[in-house]
Amino acid sequence: MSTQTAIPPATATPALTANPVDQRAKNIIFFLGDGMGVNTLTAARIFAVGEEGELAIDRLPESAFVKTFSNDAQVTDSAASMAAYMTGVKQNNGVISMSAGTRSIAPGKDANGNSLVSRCENGEAAVTLLELARKRGMAVGVVTNTSVTDATPAATYAHACHRKLETDIAASLVPGGAGYNGALGANGLDVLFGGGAQQFTPFARGGKRADNRDLQAEFKAKGFRVVGDTAGFNALTPGAPVVGLFAANHMDFDAIRDAARQPALPAMTTKAIDLLAPHRGGFFLMVEGGLIDHALHATLGKRALQETVTYNAALQAALERMEALDPGLKNTLIVATADHDHTLLLNGYAARTGKTTPANPGVLGLVRTADGKPTLDSQGMPYTIIGFGTGENRHQGGRTTPLTDAVVTADDYHQQAAVRTRAGAETHGGSDVYLGAAGANAELFRGTIDNTRVFNLIKTAAGL
Repeated sequence: MSTQTAIPPATATPALTANPVDQRAKNIIFFLGDGMGVNTLTAARIFAVGEEGELAIDRLPESAFVKTFSNDAQVTDSAASMAAYMTGVKQNNGVISMSAGTRSIAPGKDANGNSLVSRCENGEAAVTLLELARKRGMAVGVVTNTSVTDATPAATYAHACHRKLETDIAASLVPGGAGYNGALGANGLDVLFGGGAQQFTPFARGGKRADNRDLQAEFKAKGFRVVGDTAGFNALTPGAPVVGLFAANHMDFDAIRDAARQPALPAMTTKAIDLLAPHRGGFFLMVEGGLIDHALHATLGKRALQETVTYNAALQAALERMEALDPGLKNTLIVATADHDHTLLLNGYAARTGKTTPANPGVLGLVRTADGKPTLDSQGMPYTIIGFGTGENRHQGGRTTPLTDAVVTADDYHQQAAVRTRAGAETHGGSDVYLGAAGANAELFRGTIDNTRVFNLIKTAAGL
């Protein structure tokens, strides 16, 4: 089992400098914390380093707030929000990098009863930043701890009217194969790390593919190196393109990850940089901390904060590696943001808690006054600092058993919600999200901007 990834100290942060717009960024690294709203980011900071501490994203010198609404909804999903970042086009919820107004049409059933058959009848592909980078001759890579065919990573390299068309999305990655996205060039991605092996595997062998194509075998036939565990991952060196699929579906939360099977997000990030950096034309890399979103949907506050810490550790690792390769980040732009908010709340007038330790529940604990006494609700019951607007743990008629720090700091405690949903179905929120930037032309990012504007700013910064 793995242990929680630690945030390096602030003194480890490299010197970051801004550069004029007329000097394009040769390398682009785009970090996406899925669901990492401002409340989640704040809670994770307190959890990891206390109220006065800093996470890696806090130390980025340029910043902005990003509006996240989609084309058809006040509250976006991950497909529409990431597609807006990648294409500059407002999308309808559920749509993966298509033209404006493309309708999201749910897939039909395949021969095995899985909803994976396209019924798309409208829209055209909208060019993505990754495709523009490939067109200019840059190396390109995608890293995630979800399935590589999930909405966020898919929006960088695929086009579909519905995010659930994951076997089609997988096929778009295999050069020369049926359904391949030719905009990725003759050789496809240079690096692909994450989960989702089932979308590349025939149904007869436990996968999801009704066409019985073995896409991992097809990758190998095209000269890709394909790895499926940490040993294979660790052995990778610069050379032929790489596909690493470390789970059948999504990877595991970092705190319970089997380190022999699944590399950590910071390790996947630095490995991807090492594999891409030798390319003379520069590179574009997208890194997603996707399990933040999964934990929040399940109202697992502790897991969400642990995953946010892991995301920030990956960002810190990238800053340090790129500072070594490109001192001052003179030729590298790093952007870190989120695609949407969730309904996580910080309740009450809690006294400062400091960081969470085995002896101190911190922000995961009960709301307490400065003298350490729990604050009570109208029924005389203590309540937690972290809560949710929506979620599965709503107590009708109030609680009859007082909460304790031991109960609410458990790994899989579901914080209380104001509105009950089915299990695992806490909703996104519609608030703006935070964006930080460092390096070449990072000063372009400031103020309150639309998510589609981020596409244009990165395009300008890199001269794409």
